[in-house]
Formats: sequence, C-alpha cells, structure tokens
Amino acid sequence: MSRPKASGFPVWLRDIPGIEFRTDNEPYKAEMRTFVTKIVNIMKEEKLYSWQGGPIILQQIENEYGNIQSRYGQAGKRYMLWAAEMALALDTGIPWVMCRQTDAPEQILDTCNAFYCDGFKPNSYNKPTIWTEDWDGWYADWGESLPHRPAQDSAFAVARFYQRGGSLQNYYMYFGGTNFERTAGGPRQITSYDYDAPIDEYGILRQPKWGHLKDLHAAIKLCEPALTAVDGSPQYVKLGPNQEAHVYSRGKVHANGSISGNGQICSAFLANIDEHKYVSVWIFGKSYSLPPWSVSILPDCENVAFNTATVGTQTSIFTVESGSPSYSSMPRSLSLIGGPYLSSTWWTSKEPIGRWGQGSFAAQGILEHLNVTKDISDYLSYTTSVNISDEDVAFWNSKGVLPSVTIDQIRDVARVFVNGKLAGSKVGHWVSLSQPVQLVQGPNELTLLSEIVGIQNYGAFLEKDGAGFRGQVKLTGLSNGDIDLTNSLWTYQIGLKGEFSRIYSPEDQGYAKWSSMQNDDTQTPFTWFKTIFDAPEGKDPVAIGLGSMGKGQAWVNGHLIGRYWSIVAPQSGCPSSCNYAGAYGDSKCRSNCGIATQSWYHIPREWLQASGNLLVLFEETGGDPSQISLEVHYTKTICSKISETYYPPLSSWSRAANGHASMNTVAPELQLQCDEGHVISKITFASYGTPSGGCQNFSVGNCHASTTLDLVTEACVGKNKCSISVTNDVFGDPCRKVVKDLAVEAECSPTLASKELRDDM
Repeated sequence: MSRPKASGFPVWLRDIPGIEFRTDNEPYKAEMRTFVTKIVNIMKEEKLYSWQGGPIILQQIENEYGNIQSRYGQAGKRYMLWAAEMALALDTGIPWVMCRQTDAPEQILDTCNAFYCDGFKPNSYNKPTIWTEDWDGWYADWGESLPHRPAQDSAFAVARFYQRGGSLQNYYMYFGGTNFERTAGGPRQITSYDYDAPIDEYGILRQPKWGHLKDLHAAIKLCEPALTAVDGSPQYVKLGPNQEAHVYSRGKVHANGSISGNGQICSAFLANIDEHKYVSVWIFGKSYSLPPWSVSILPDCENVAFNTATVGTQTSIFTVESGSPSYSSMPRSLSLIGGPYLSSTWWTSKEPIGRWGQGSFAAQGILEHLNVTKDISDYLSYTTSVNISDEDVAFWNSKGVLPSVTIDQIRDVARVFVNGKLAGSKVGHWVSLSQPVQLVQGPNELTLLSEIVGIQNYGAFLEKDGAGFRGQVKLTGLSNGDIDLTNSLWTYQIGLKGEFSRIYSPEDQGYAKWSSMQNDDTQTPFTWFKTIFDAPEGKDPVAIGLGSMGKGQAWVNGHLIGRYWSIVAPQSGCPSSCNYAGAYGDSKCRSNCGIATQSWYHIPREWLQASGNLLVLFEETGGDPSQISLEVHYTKTICSKISETYYPPLSSWSRAANGHASMNTVAPELQLQCDEGHVISKITFASYGTPSGGCQNFSVGNCHASTTLDLVTEACVGKNKCSISVTNDVFGDPCRKVVKDLAVEAECSPTLASKELRDDM
C-alpha cells in the first residue's frame, strides 16, 4: 500500500494564480469540486457504492480540518461549510463524514481520529459514534527510533470504545505498506510505511497484535445481539474508584444477582482503568479479577471470553534469511555484519556535480525549490562563481581560518560543493547552515545542492511551505567583509543526469559510461552503482539490506523501490521493557535506538525475474555496495504460553437463534501457526508445568511434564498450524494443586525444506 505525497495535492496546484489551499478561495474550490466530482463519478460508474451492490458505505470530505480551521479565521469556517454542501450535492446515496470536525453541519457525520476514542461523542444525538482512524502505530522519520504500540493497549482502546457506546471503528493502519518511488511524505518519513500494523508491509502477520485483535473482535461479535438491542446508553455500574461496567441487554439487569439461566440476552464489559493494580470486582453474583488497564468481555454477562491485557495468541519473531541457492542453509539476523552478500561484481558511473546540460537555466537570485523542479526530482542544484583575491587567501592563511558559506534556512538536506568536491552537508527542517569551505585564488565554482525528502503533508498553508533555501546566502570571513550571494546569477540544474537519462532502466544502460568498481569508488559522493543478481528461490517476500550505504535511491529492473538513508537514531529513548498500561503516545515503547532507522527495503516479487535482475543505486555520500544483502522475510520463530486457567477458545462459544450467547466448557488451547507456505519444522522448547521466561528465553521450572516435547512434536511438526489442549488430560499432572502453564517455542521453515528435514530424521 503506497501513500500519497503532499497530502494528495499535486505540485502544479500551487501554480494556479491566486490559489490558497483549504480555505474560502475560489481557485482552490474550483479545483476541489472538479476532483471530488470526478472521484464520485468513477465510484458510480464502477458500481462501488453499497446501494449499487458495492463495498463503500461511508465517504469522507476533508481530513482533520478541524485541527487547523481556526488558522484561517472565518474563511476556514465558510470553506468547511462549502465543502460539506458541495459533497452533499453530489447525491452519492451514502453518508459523508468529516473527522475531527466538531462543528460539522447536521447532514455530515463528525468522527474521531485518535489513539483513544471511548470518550468521543458526535455533535448531535442523531449521529452514530464513529472512529475513522484508530491509530495502532505511528509514523517513522529518518534519524528517529521506531514507534511501537503494544497489542494490549490497542485492544484496550477498542474494547473501551465499544464498551462506552461506539458504533463503528476502523484501523489506521491495518495493513502496513511501502512508500515506493518518491511517495513518502513528511517531510523525512521513511520509505517503509509499516506503521506497526497488525499485518506488516511484507504481508506477514505481526503477532501477537494481529491475533490478539482478531480474538478481540470475535469476542465483540458475540456481543452483537446485546449491543444492538440497546437504543440508548448501556446500563452503567460503578465497580470501584477506577473500575466500571457497561451492561447491554434488552431489559434492566440486576447487577448484584446472577442472570444465569434466565435466557435474557445480555453482554457486559468490565473495565479497570487503573494503570498499576490488579483489582477484583463483584458483579452478577461473581468475582472477576481485572488486570491493570484492561477490559474483560462477557458475551453472556457471566463468562469471560476475552481480556485485553491477557494475550493468548502466539508471538512471532520475524527474520531475514538468505534465499539465494548457494546460501540457503545460512540463517541471518537483522544485522548486515558477515555475509552472504548480494554480489561481488559491481560497476560505477560518476554523476556530474552541478550543471550537466538538459534543463539547466540561469536566473538572478535564489528560487524556491518546488517552483523550479515541480517535484519531478528530489534534487536541485544552484551554481555560481566566486572570485577570490590574493588578499583573501593571505588573510585566511595568516589567521588560520577558513571562510564559510551560510544560508539562513534549509530544508531537508543541503550539500555544499566547491570546485566539484563535497565540502559538507546539513540536515534539518528550516535550519541554518554554516559550512567552512576551502577556496583557491581566482574563480571558484560554488554549488549548493538542495534535496527534498518528502513534501510537507500536514498542517495549514501547505502551498506556502515550499522547500530548498530561505533568506540570505552569504560567503563570510573574507578580508573585506562578507559577500552576499543571494542575488547573484545562479545556474539551476533540475535533477540528476543519470536520473533523466534513465540509467536505472534495463533498456537505457547505454546512456552511462559504466566501469568496474574500484576500492575508492565506495567513498566517492555522487556515484551510481549497478549489479546483476538472481532472485531468491520460493515465494517469501524479498528484502534488500542497504545498511552499508549512505543516502540515495535504489531501482530494481527500472522500478524505484524508494529512498534509502542509513541515518542512525539517537542512542536514548528506547526503554528496556515496554509496559502496555497507561495512555499511549508516539514516544512510548520505541525501539531501534542507536541504529539506522531503516536498513531493509521491500522489493515486490512481481518486480523480479528468476535471474538477470538489474539493481541500480544512486549514492550521494559514499557507501559500500559489496556489503548489500538480499534476503527473504518471514516468520522464523513462533512461541506461546497459555495457562490451564485461561479462557476456552472463542470457537467454543455459540449463539442461539434468539441471540443468546453461550459457552461450552472446554480446556484452553495453545495455538501456533506459521506463515502461508511454511510449516512447523522443529519444537525448540516445550514444557507443561511451571516454565518461566518468555519467547526465546523459556526455561523449565521445578514442575515439568517429561512427555511435553514428544506430545507437542507429534501434534505440530510438519503442519502449518496446530492446537493443543492445555489440560492434565493431555500431559498428566506433574504437580498437583499447582496451576500449570504450557510454554512452546517452535521454528518455521518453507514447506519443501521442512519435508527434506523430516526425510532425514
């Protein structure tokens, strides 16, 4: 799934005379009406609306405009009302929504976008409570650590939403994606759009998040007859200072007495919003233990089907492993140290600095980046000539100093070249640059390279943000004072010569002078690299490790897989453990501190052929392509730990014709599953008793059933998935009057590899 750039606004929109985005502006409204009308007409022609038999039940006009509306004053209010009126006039036959728009007109549904929406209420009693963006992760930026939202907290937020009267909820994101080409927004959002989603950007289930949320929604589904039986608010019961219940039923329920056997349709949500304490609560004539920051779901107002803080699904550990035939037996971790590597044969081609011809022009003064490039390239170079006198050189020598190029503000990356050599770089969002430079007597060619890393995609006045340089450009530290270069004659060059010659394409290799890579090429800025490689065998998704490179872009068979950048996240900010309890924010539970924000990049299988694949890299700062790895990405290790007192599987629940939910009393189950096309090839740990530790760190306790490994191996090895009842009936009772757990860790392998493994046993 790719993400649109510039929040969906094409750069040419900025060029329309007099335009201002997202306000009461006639040029903008004319373009918006044209666009929205076009989209609606396509939906109608393709019969995609629900009344036509299609899947679309809701549609949105504007996005979180309420967050910025006040910046536009009364013109913002007028624009919002105009947008609503324009949308309604298109007669789509389904409701329109405006998220985060508390003043949405009566005919438009205002909805919630947030980490939590259980406290949200629409601005009219006539509107349903809708959560359009349930943020189960967060954006990742170059040079930052990776956000992570625990499965327990995501489940807690959803359960609380439905507990308190929510009608409809939608995840953002449920399936992660990849910002192929130059579609990453930001600025400075990474190429991966994984978002810590339940399904990752490679299409692999992220466990336990996926399984835990799957079970959550199965439990909520069991409550559906009771949830829909209540016309107004559910029955509220205070259970403690931070504990409460919401009961859904067709009639009044006596919370102090049992409702077992009365046949009444009834479902309940019991919440403990204390962040630290387990609490026992009394309701329906029974006691229920609630973990901190959790919700228990009782589809029949008696038995717990699910608790948001108690994870019963497996944990999966992703791995990357070489898929090349000659390295298929060599496992790999996420580190790039060691090998195997993609190729030992590389060719290089030099990219000229500054002017190279096609599309270059001269102009007085500093022009805004996007106005010049129209976003056809990340790169724009500004070149001018600076004449240096003998006096200046003598002045610097006598003082032991160097002159500096200064720019008031730059965004996102600026590089300074003097006479074709890189002097230095600056990274930031509208930050100042001061770069010492080595100049020689006589004329010197000064090139300033501006690089964008995604276009501003959120906030007010997007058309005014722009990119490149702002303010004055000066040469400081001369014998007679500073030289203001701002209004000098600059030669502009859009993009890269190799980029416009398409030397990344298999059909256009003749447009570059390729030569065999030499050792010094790896540290030379502005260098193109290419190699030929074979695709990994099998069907597992493919990842390429570019951690040995600096910054640039990569193409496979002519397809731009995106920007790469081995910029390292700060050492601090990642806790040693992540406590799910308590309100989540994007700075909580981060990981990846002290290493590159992104090292692995997704190559879709459909872009690859069995052999003869062309990989082309444009490297800006210097890197070693001989260290690049090509790997397959899949779930290698799966594990789970289930207590004999855990809830029965949700499949043991049933619902009668009258909607009453009931549970068959069966033992809890430990369930394991590998990725599609993989089977469980080995059980690396199994213990029924009192095992300790967690995934990849289990150990046998004082109580242990010696038959556990054999029984689990028999039940699971060679299968894609298996389930085992967690009960003494299966394993015997190794220690009476002690609550037992079953802990299992297993390895997954591609089906063929697993078959060969079993044949050798």
